[in-house]
Amino acid sequence: MTIQKVNIFIILMLLKFGAIAQVLPTPESYLCYQANQPIEIDGALDEADWAKAEWTELFLDIEGDQMTKPKFDTKVKMLWDDQYLYIAAEMIEPHLWSTITERDAVIYLDNDFEVFINPLQDSPIYYEFEVNLLNTVWDMMMPKPYRDGGRNMNSWHIEGLKSATKMFGTINDPSDIDEKWTVEIAFPLSVLSQERPDLIYPVEGRRWRINFSRVEWQHEIVEGKYTKKINPETKKAYPEYNWVWSPQGAINMHMPEQWGYLEFTKNKVGDKKNTDVSESESERLYRQLFDVYRAQRAFKHKNKKYAKSMKELKFTDKFMYNNKEVKPYIQNIPHGYYVVLEIPQEDLTLMVRHDSNGEIIKK
Repeated sequence: MTIQKVNIFIILMLLKFGAIAQVLPTPESYLCYQANQPIEIDGALDEADWAKAEWTELFLDIEGDQMTKPKFDTKVKMLWDDQYLYIAAEMIEPHLWSTITERDAVIYLDNDFEVFINPLQDSPIYYEFEVNLLNTVWDMMMPKPYRDGGRNMNSWHIEGLKSATKMFGTINDPSDIDEKWTVEIAFPLSVLSQERPDLIYPVEGRRWRINFSRVEWQHEIVEGKYTKKINPETKKAYPEYNWVWSPQGAINMHMPEQWGYLEFTKNKVGDKKNTDVSESESERLYRQLFDVYRAQRAFKHKNKKYAKSMKELKFTDKFMYNNKEVKPYIQNIPHGYYVVLEIPQEDLTLMVRHDSNGEIIKK
């Protein structure tokens, strides 16, 4: 996902977003089982545990199912053990091509697969990982989203990371038709949980936010080689496709509140657990607070200040819990605000700050 596209999205939202919120897609959910034994990271996906794990739904366009269906199928599986979060992806691809070989280069300039992980839902810190067909990786930590002035920590590395790709066809050979490529990744839990191990490390029922993106460029063949397809009007490459597991509702992967839900269970893969892991009412309401956050950004863009109250903001959308209205309010702080929603039925208080930092307080 290019920073340029993120910035364009922010500008458009600021110019067009009113006090009535845009309806964004409900995030997907996945129940992640424990592996019976460690996964060998070779890209092959041939372990018995992978055969037992369920695939996600096929990826959609980043903006949602109202957009054109992706040209090629993409799907993901997940497992975990005491050391790693394992991710496997399969991408149908009739034209296997890739060029970037330098670690931490801008990998999305190739066709790639990307992972976004926010282990602590009310923290702005998250991790991004990108890999191309040649298993060239780019891993980084984001202290907060770009929209809030965040900058990627490119020199940061996921110590102990393992990744591998496998190609079913011939790389960079336009003379034939290929089948697909697969990716295996092992993310060390010791790294992903380092912010707050007591609140992040997997236990039964613990939930993270996660999403996946596949970048796909249109291509043409020039002098026997793959190259990006050029728009004759702009003389530049056509924009890339962005296909994702959990649609964002906008061309912007850096909206962690819109990522999918990953729930861990200690049940071993193959032992089915009848658990509904879809978005809860309190999670939906927490996500809805970001509608107020976006309205506040638009208000500040227009008025050079944040609104001091929901009335001044003219925010009209209702917040409903168990078919009863609950009302958020704006708590003013120096240089910003919190939007606060109290849910007495759960002894729960949800808060989102002007810089995307949040708090989920259980009494």
